[in-house]
Amino acid sequence: MPTISHKGRNMPESPIRKLAPFADAAKQKGKKVYHLNIGQPDIKTPEVAIEAVKNIDLTIIEYSPSAGYESYRKKLAQFYQRQNVNVNSEDIIITTGGSEALLFALATITDPGDEIIIPEPFYANYHAFASSTSATVVPVISTIESAFALPSIEMVEKLITPKTKAILICSPGNPTGYLYSEAEIKQLAGLIKKHDLYLIADEVYREFLYDGDDVHYSVMNLEDVQQNVIMVDSVSKRYSMCGARIGCLVTKNKDVLATVMKFAQARLSPPTIEQIACEAAIDTPQSYFDEVISEYKGRRDTLITELNKIEGVIVTKPKGAFYCIAQLPIENADDFAQWLLETYDLNGETVMVAPAAGFYSTPGMGLNQVRIAYVLNKKDLITAVNILKEALLVYNKK
Repeated sequence: MPTISHKGRNMPESPIRKLAPFADAAKQKGKKVYHLNIGQPDIKTPEVAIEAVKNIDLTIIEYSPSAGYESYRKKLAQFYQRQNVNVNSEDIIITTGGSEALLFALATITDPGDEIIIPEPFYANYHAFASSTSATVVPVISTIESAFALPSIEMVEKLITPKTKAILICSPGNPTGYLYSEAEIKQLAGLIKKHDLYLIADEVYREFLYDGDDVHYSVMNLEDVQQNVIMVDSVSKRYSMCGARIGCLVTKNKDVLATVMKFAQARLSPPTIEQIACEAAIDTPQSYFDEVISEYKGRRDTLITELNKIEGVIVTKPKGAFYCIAQLPIENADDFAQWLLETYDLNGETVMVAPAAGFYSTPGMGLNQVRIAYVLNKKDLITAVNILKEALLVYNKK
């Protein structure tokens, strides 16, 4: 029998989706499952995007340019400029989701065995993207005790080797909700300049900030290292358009752009109809975002308040995105999460969480932690956390 590739065998399983069969089985038994495990917003997509799709007047759904439609890239550049991010349309390549942008970035800058330093816990698919390109993830641990702040720059620097090609961050972060400060970003800028590395920043949650004094600082504003910086973005969360699969890669580095274009040409083009919807979405009024941010802030505050009522739970208040890491009074979150779906219910209801070990690269880390996405309304969040509270009492008596 033909064998599977080493790369394929080493591809990590999604910690977010691996429990899906157990959730499906629970639903077939008649249980209601509250999904705290996945960042699928329940917020409505902006009406301007929906109307653009409804009113498409095409006789042929043809290939778009490999870099994406020029009209969309120009409008997207204007969007960034309004946020004081100095880019133009020539700095942007449209991708099939932010995931493809990250894949293209890693494929462009790494050879097999090259290393990418990532503060952990990190979005689990970063490990998958690195595996796909035969790069090696080198984790630097951030802790729940420090609210997942950037580890000291000395700790990061100690991990740099001749194989190191880049530092990858997400701000605000998935799965922690941590927002890197301007000072932290500039510390990283000094490090990549000193060692001539790339800094890749996943900025897909840039709008999702909840406290008045917090400001998102884009890596594209780092003036003296522009050739070392790559930004990744997506419409998935901004406009609640996860299924559109439109993202972008942004950089001032022309060599990077030229190489990324080769990968873009190889996959032919990003989706045509979805780009039309995304171009229209840029005209979404500010009132939409004001309402969305207000809603998520309320959800965050509700979730953290309720979690803090559970004895033994440790959680920090996230500054952005719509996730948090909660440390539970258990030893094995994988076992607990599966037990919640297979065995437990409270009045016919249970919850689904994402075990946090899958968001770490270091073995043994995050075993008693879960990632919670606060994408449910406040009433359902209160119910879900109450189920979690009662479930912990039963589970710990086993």
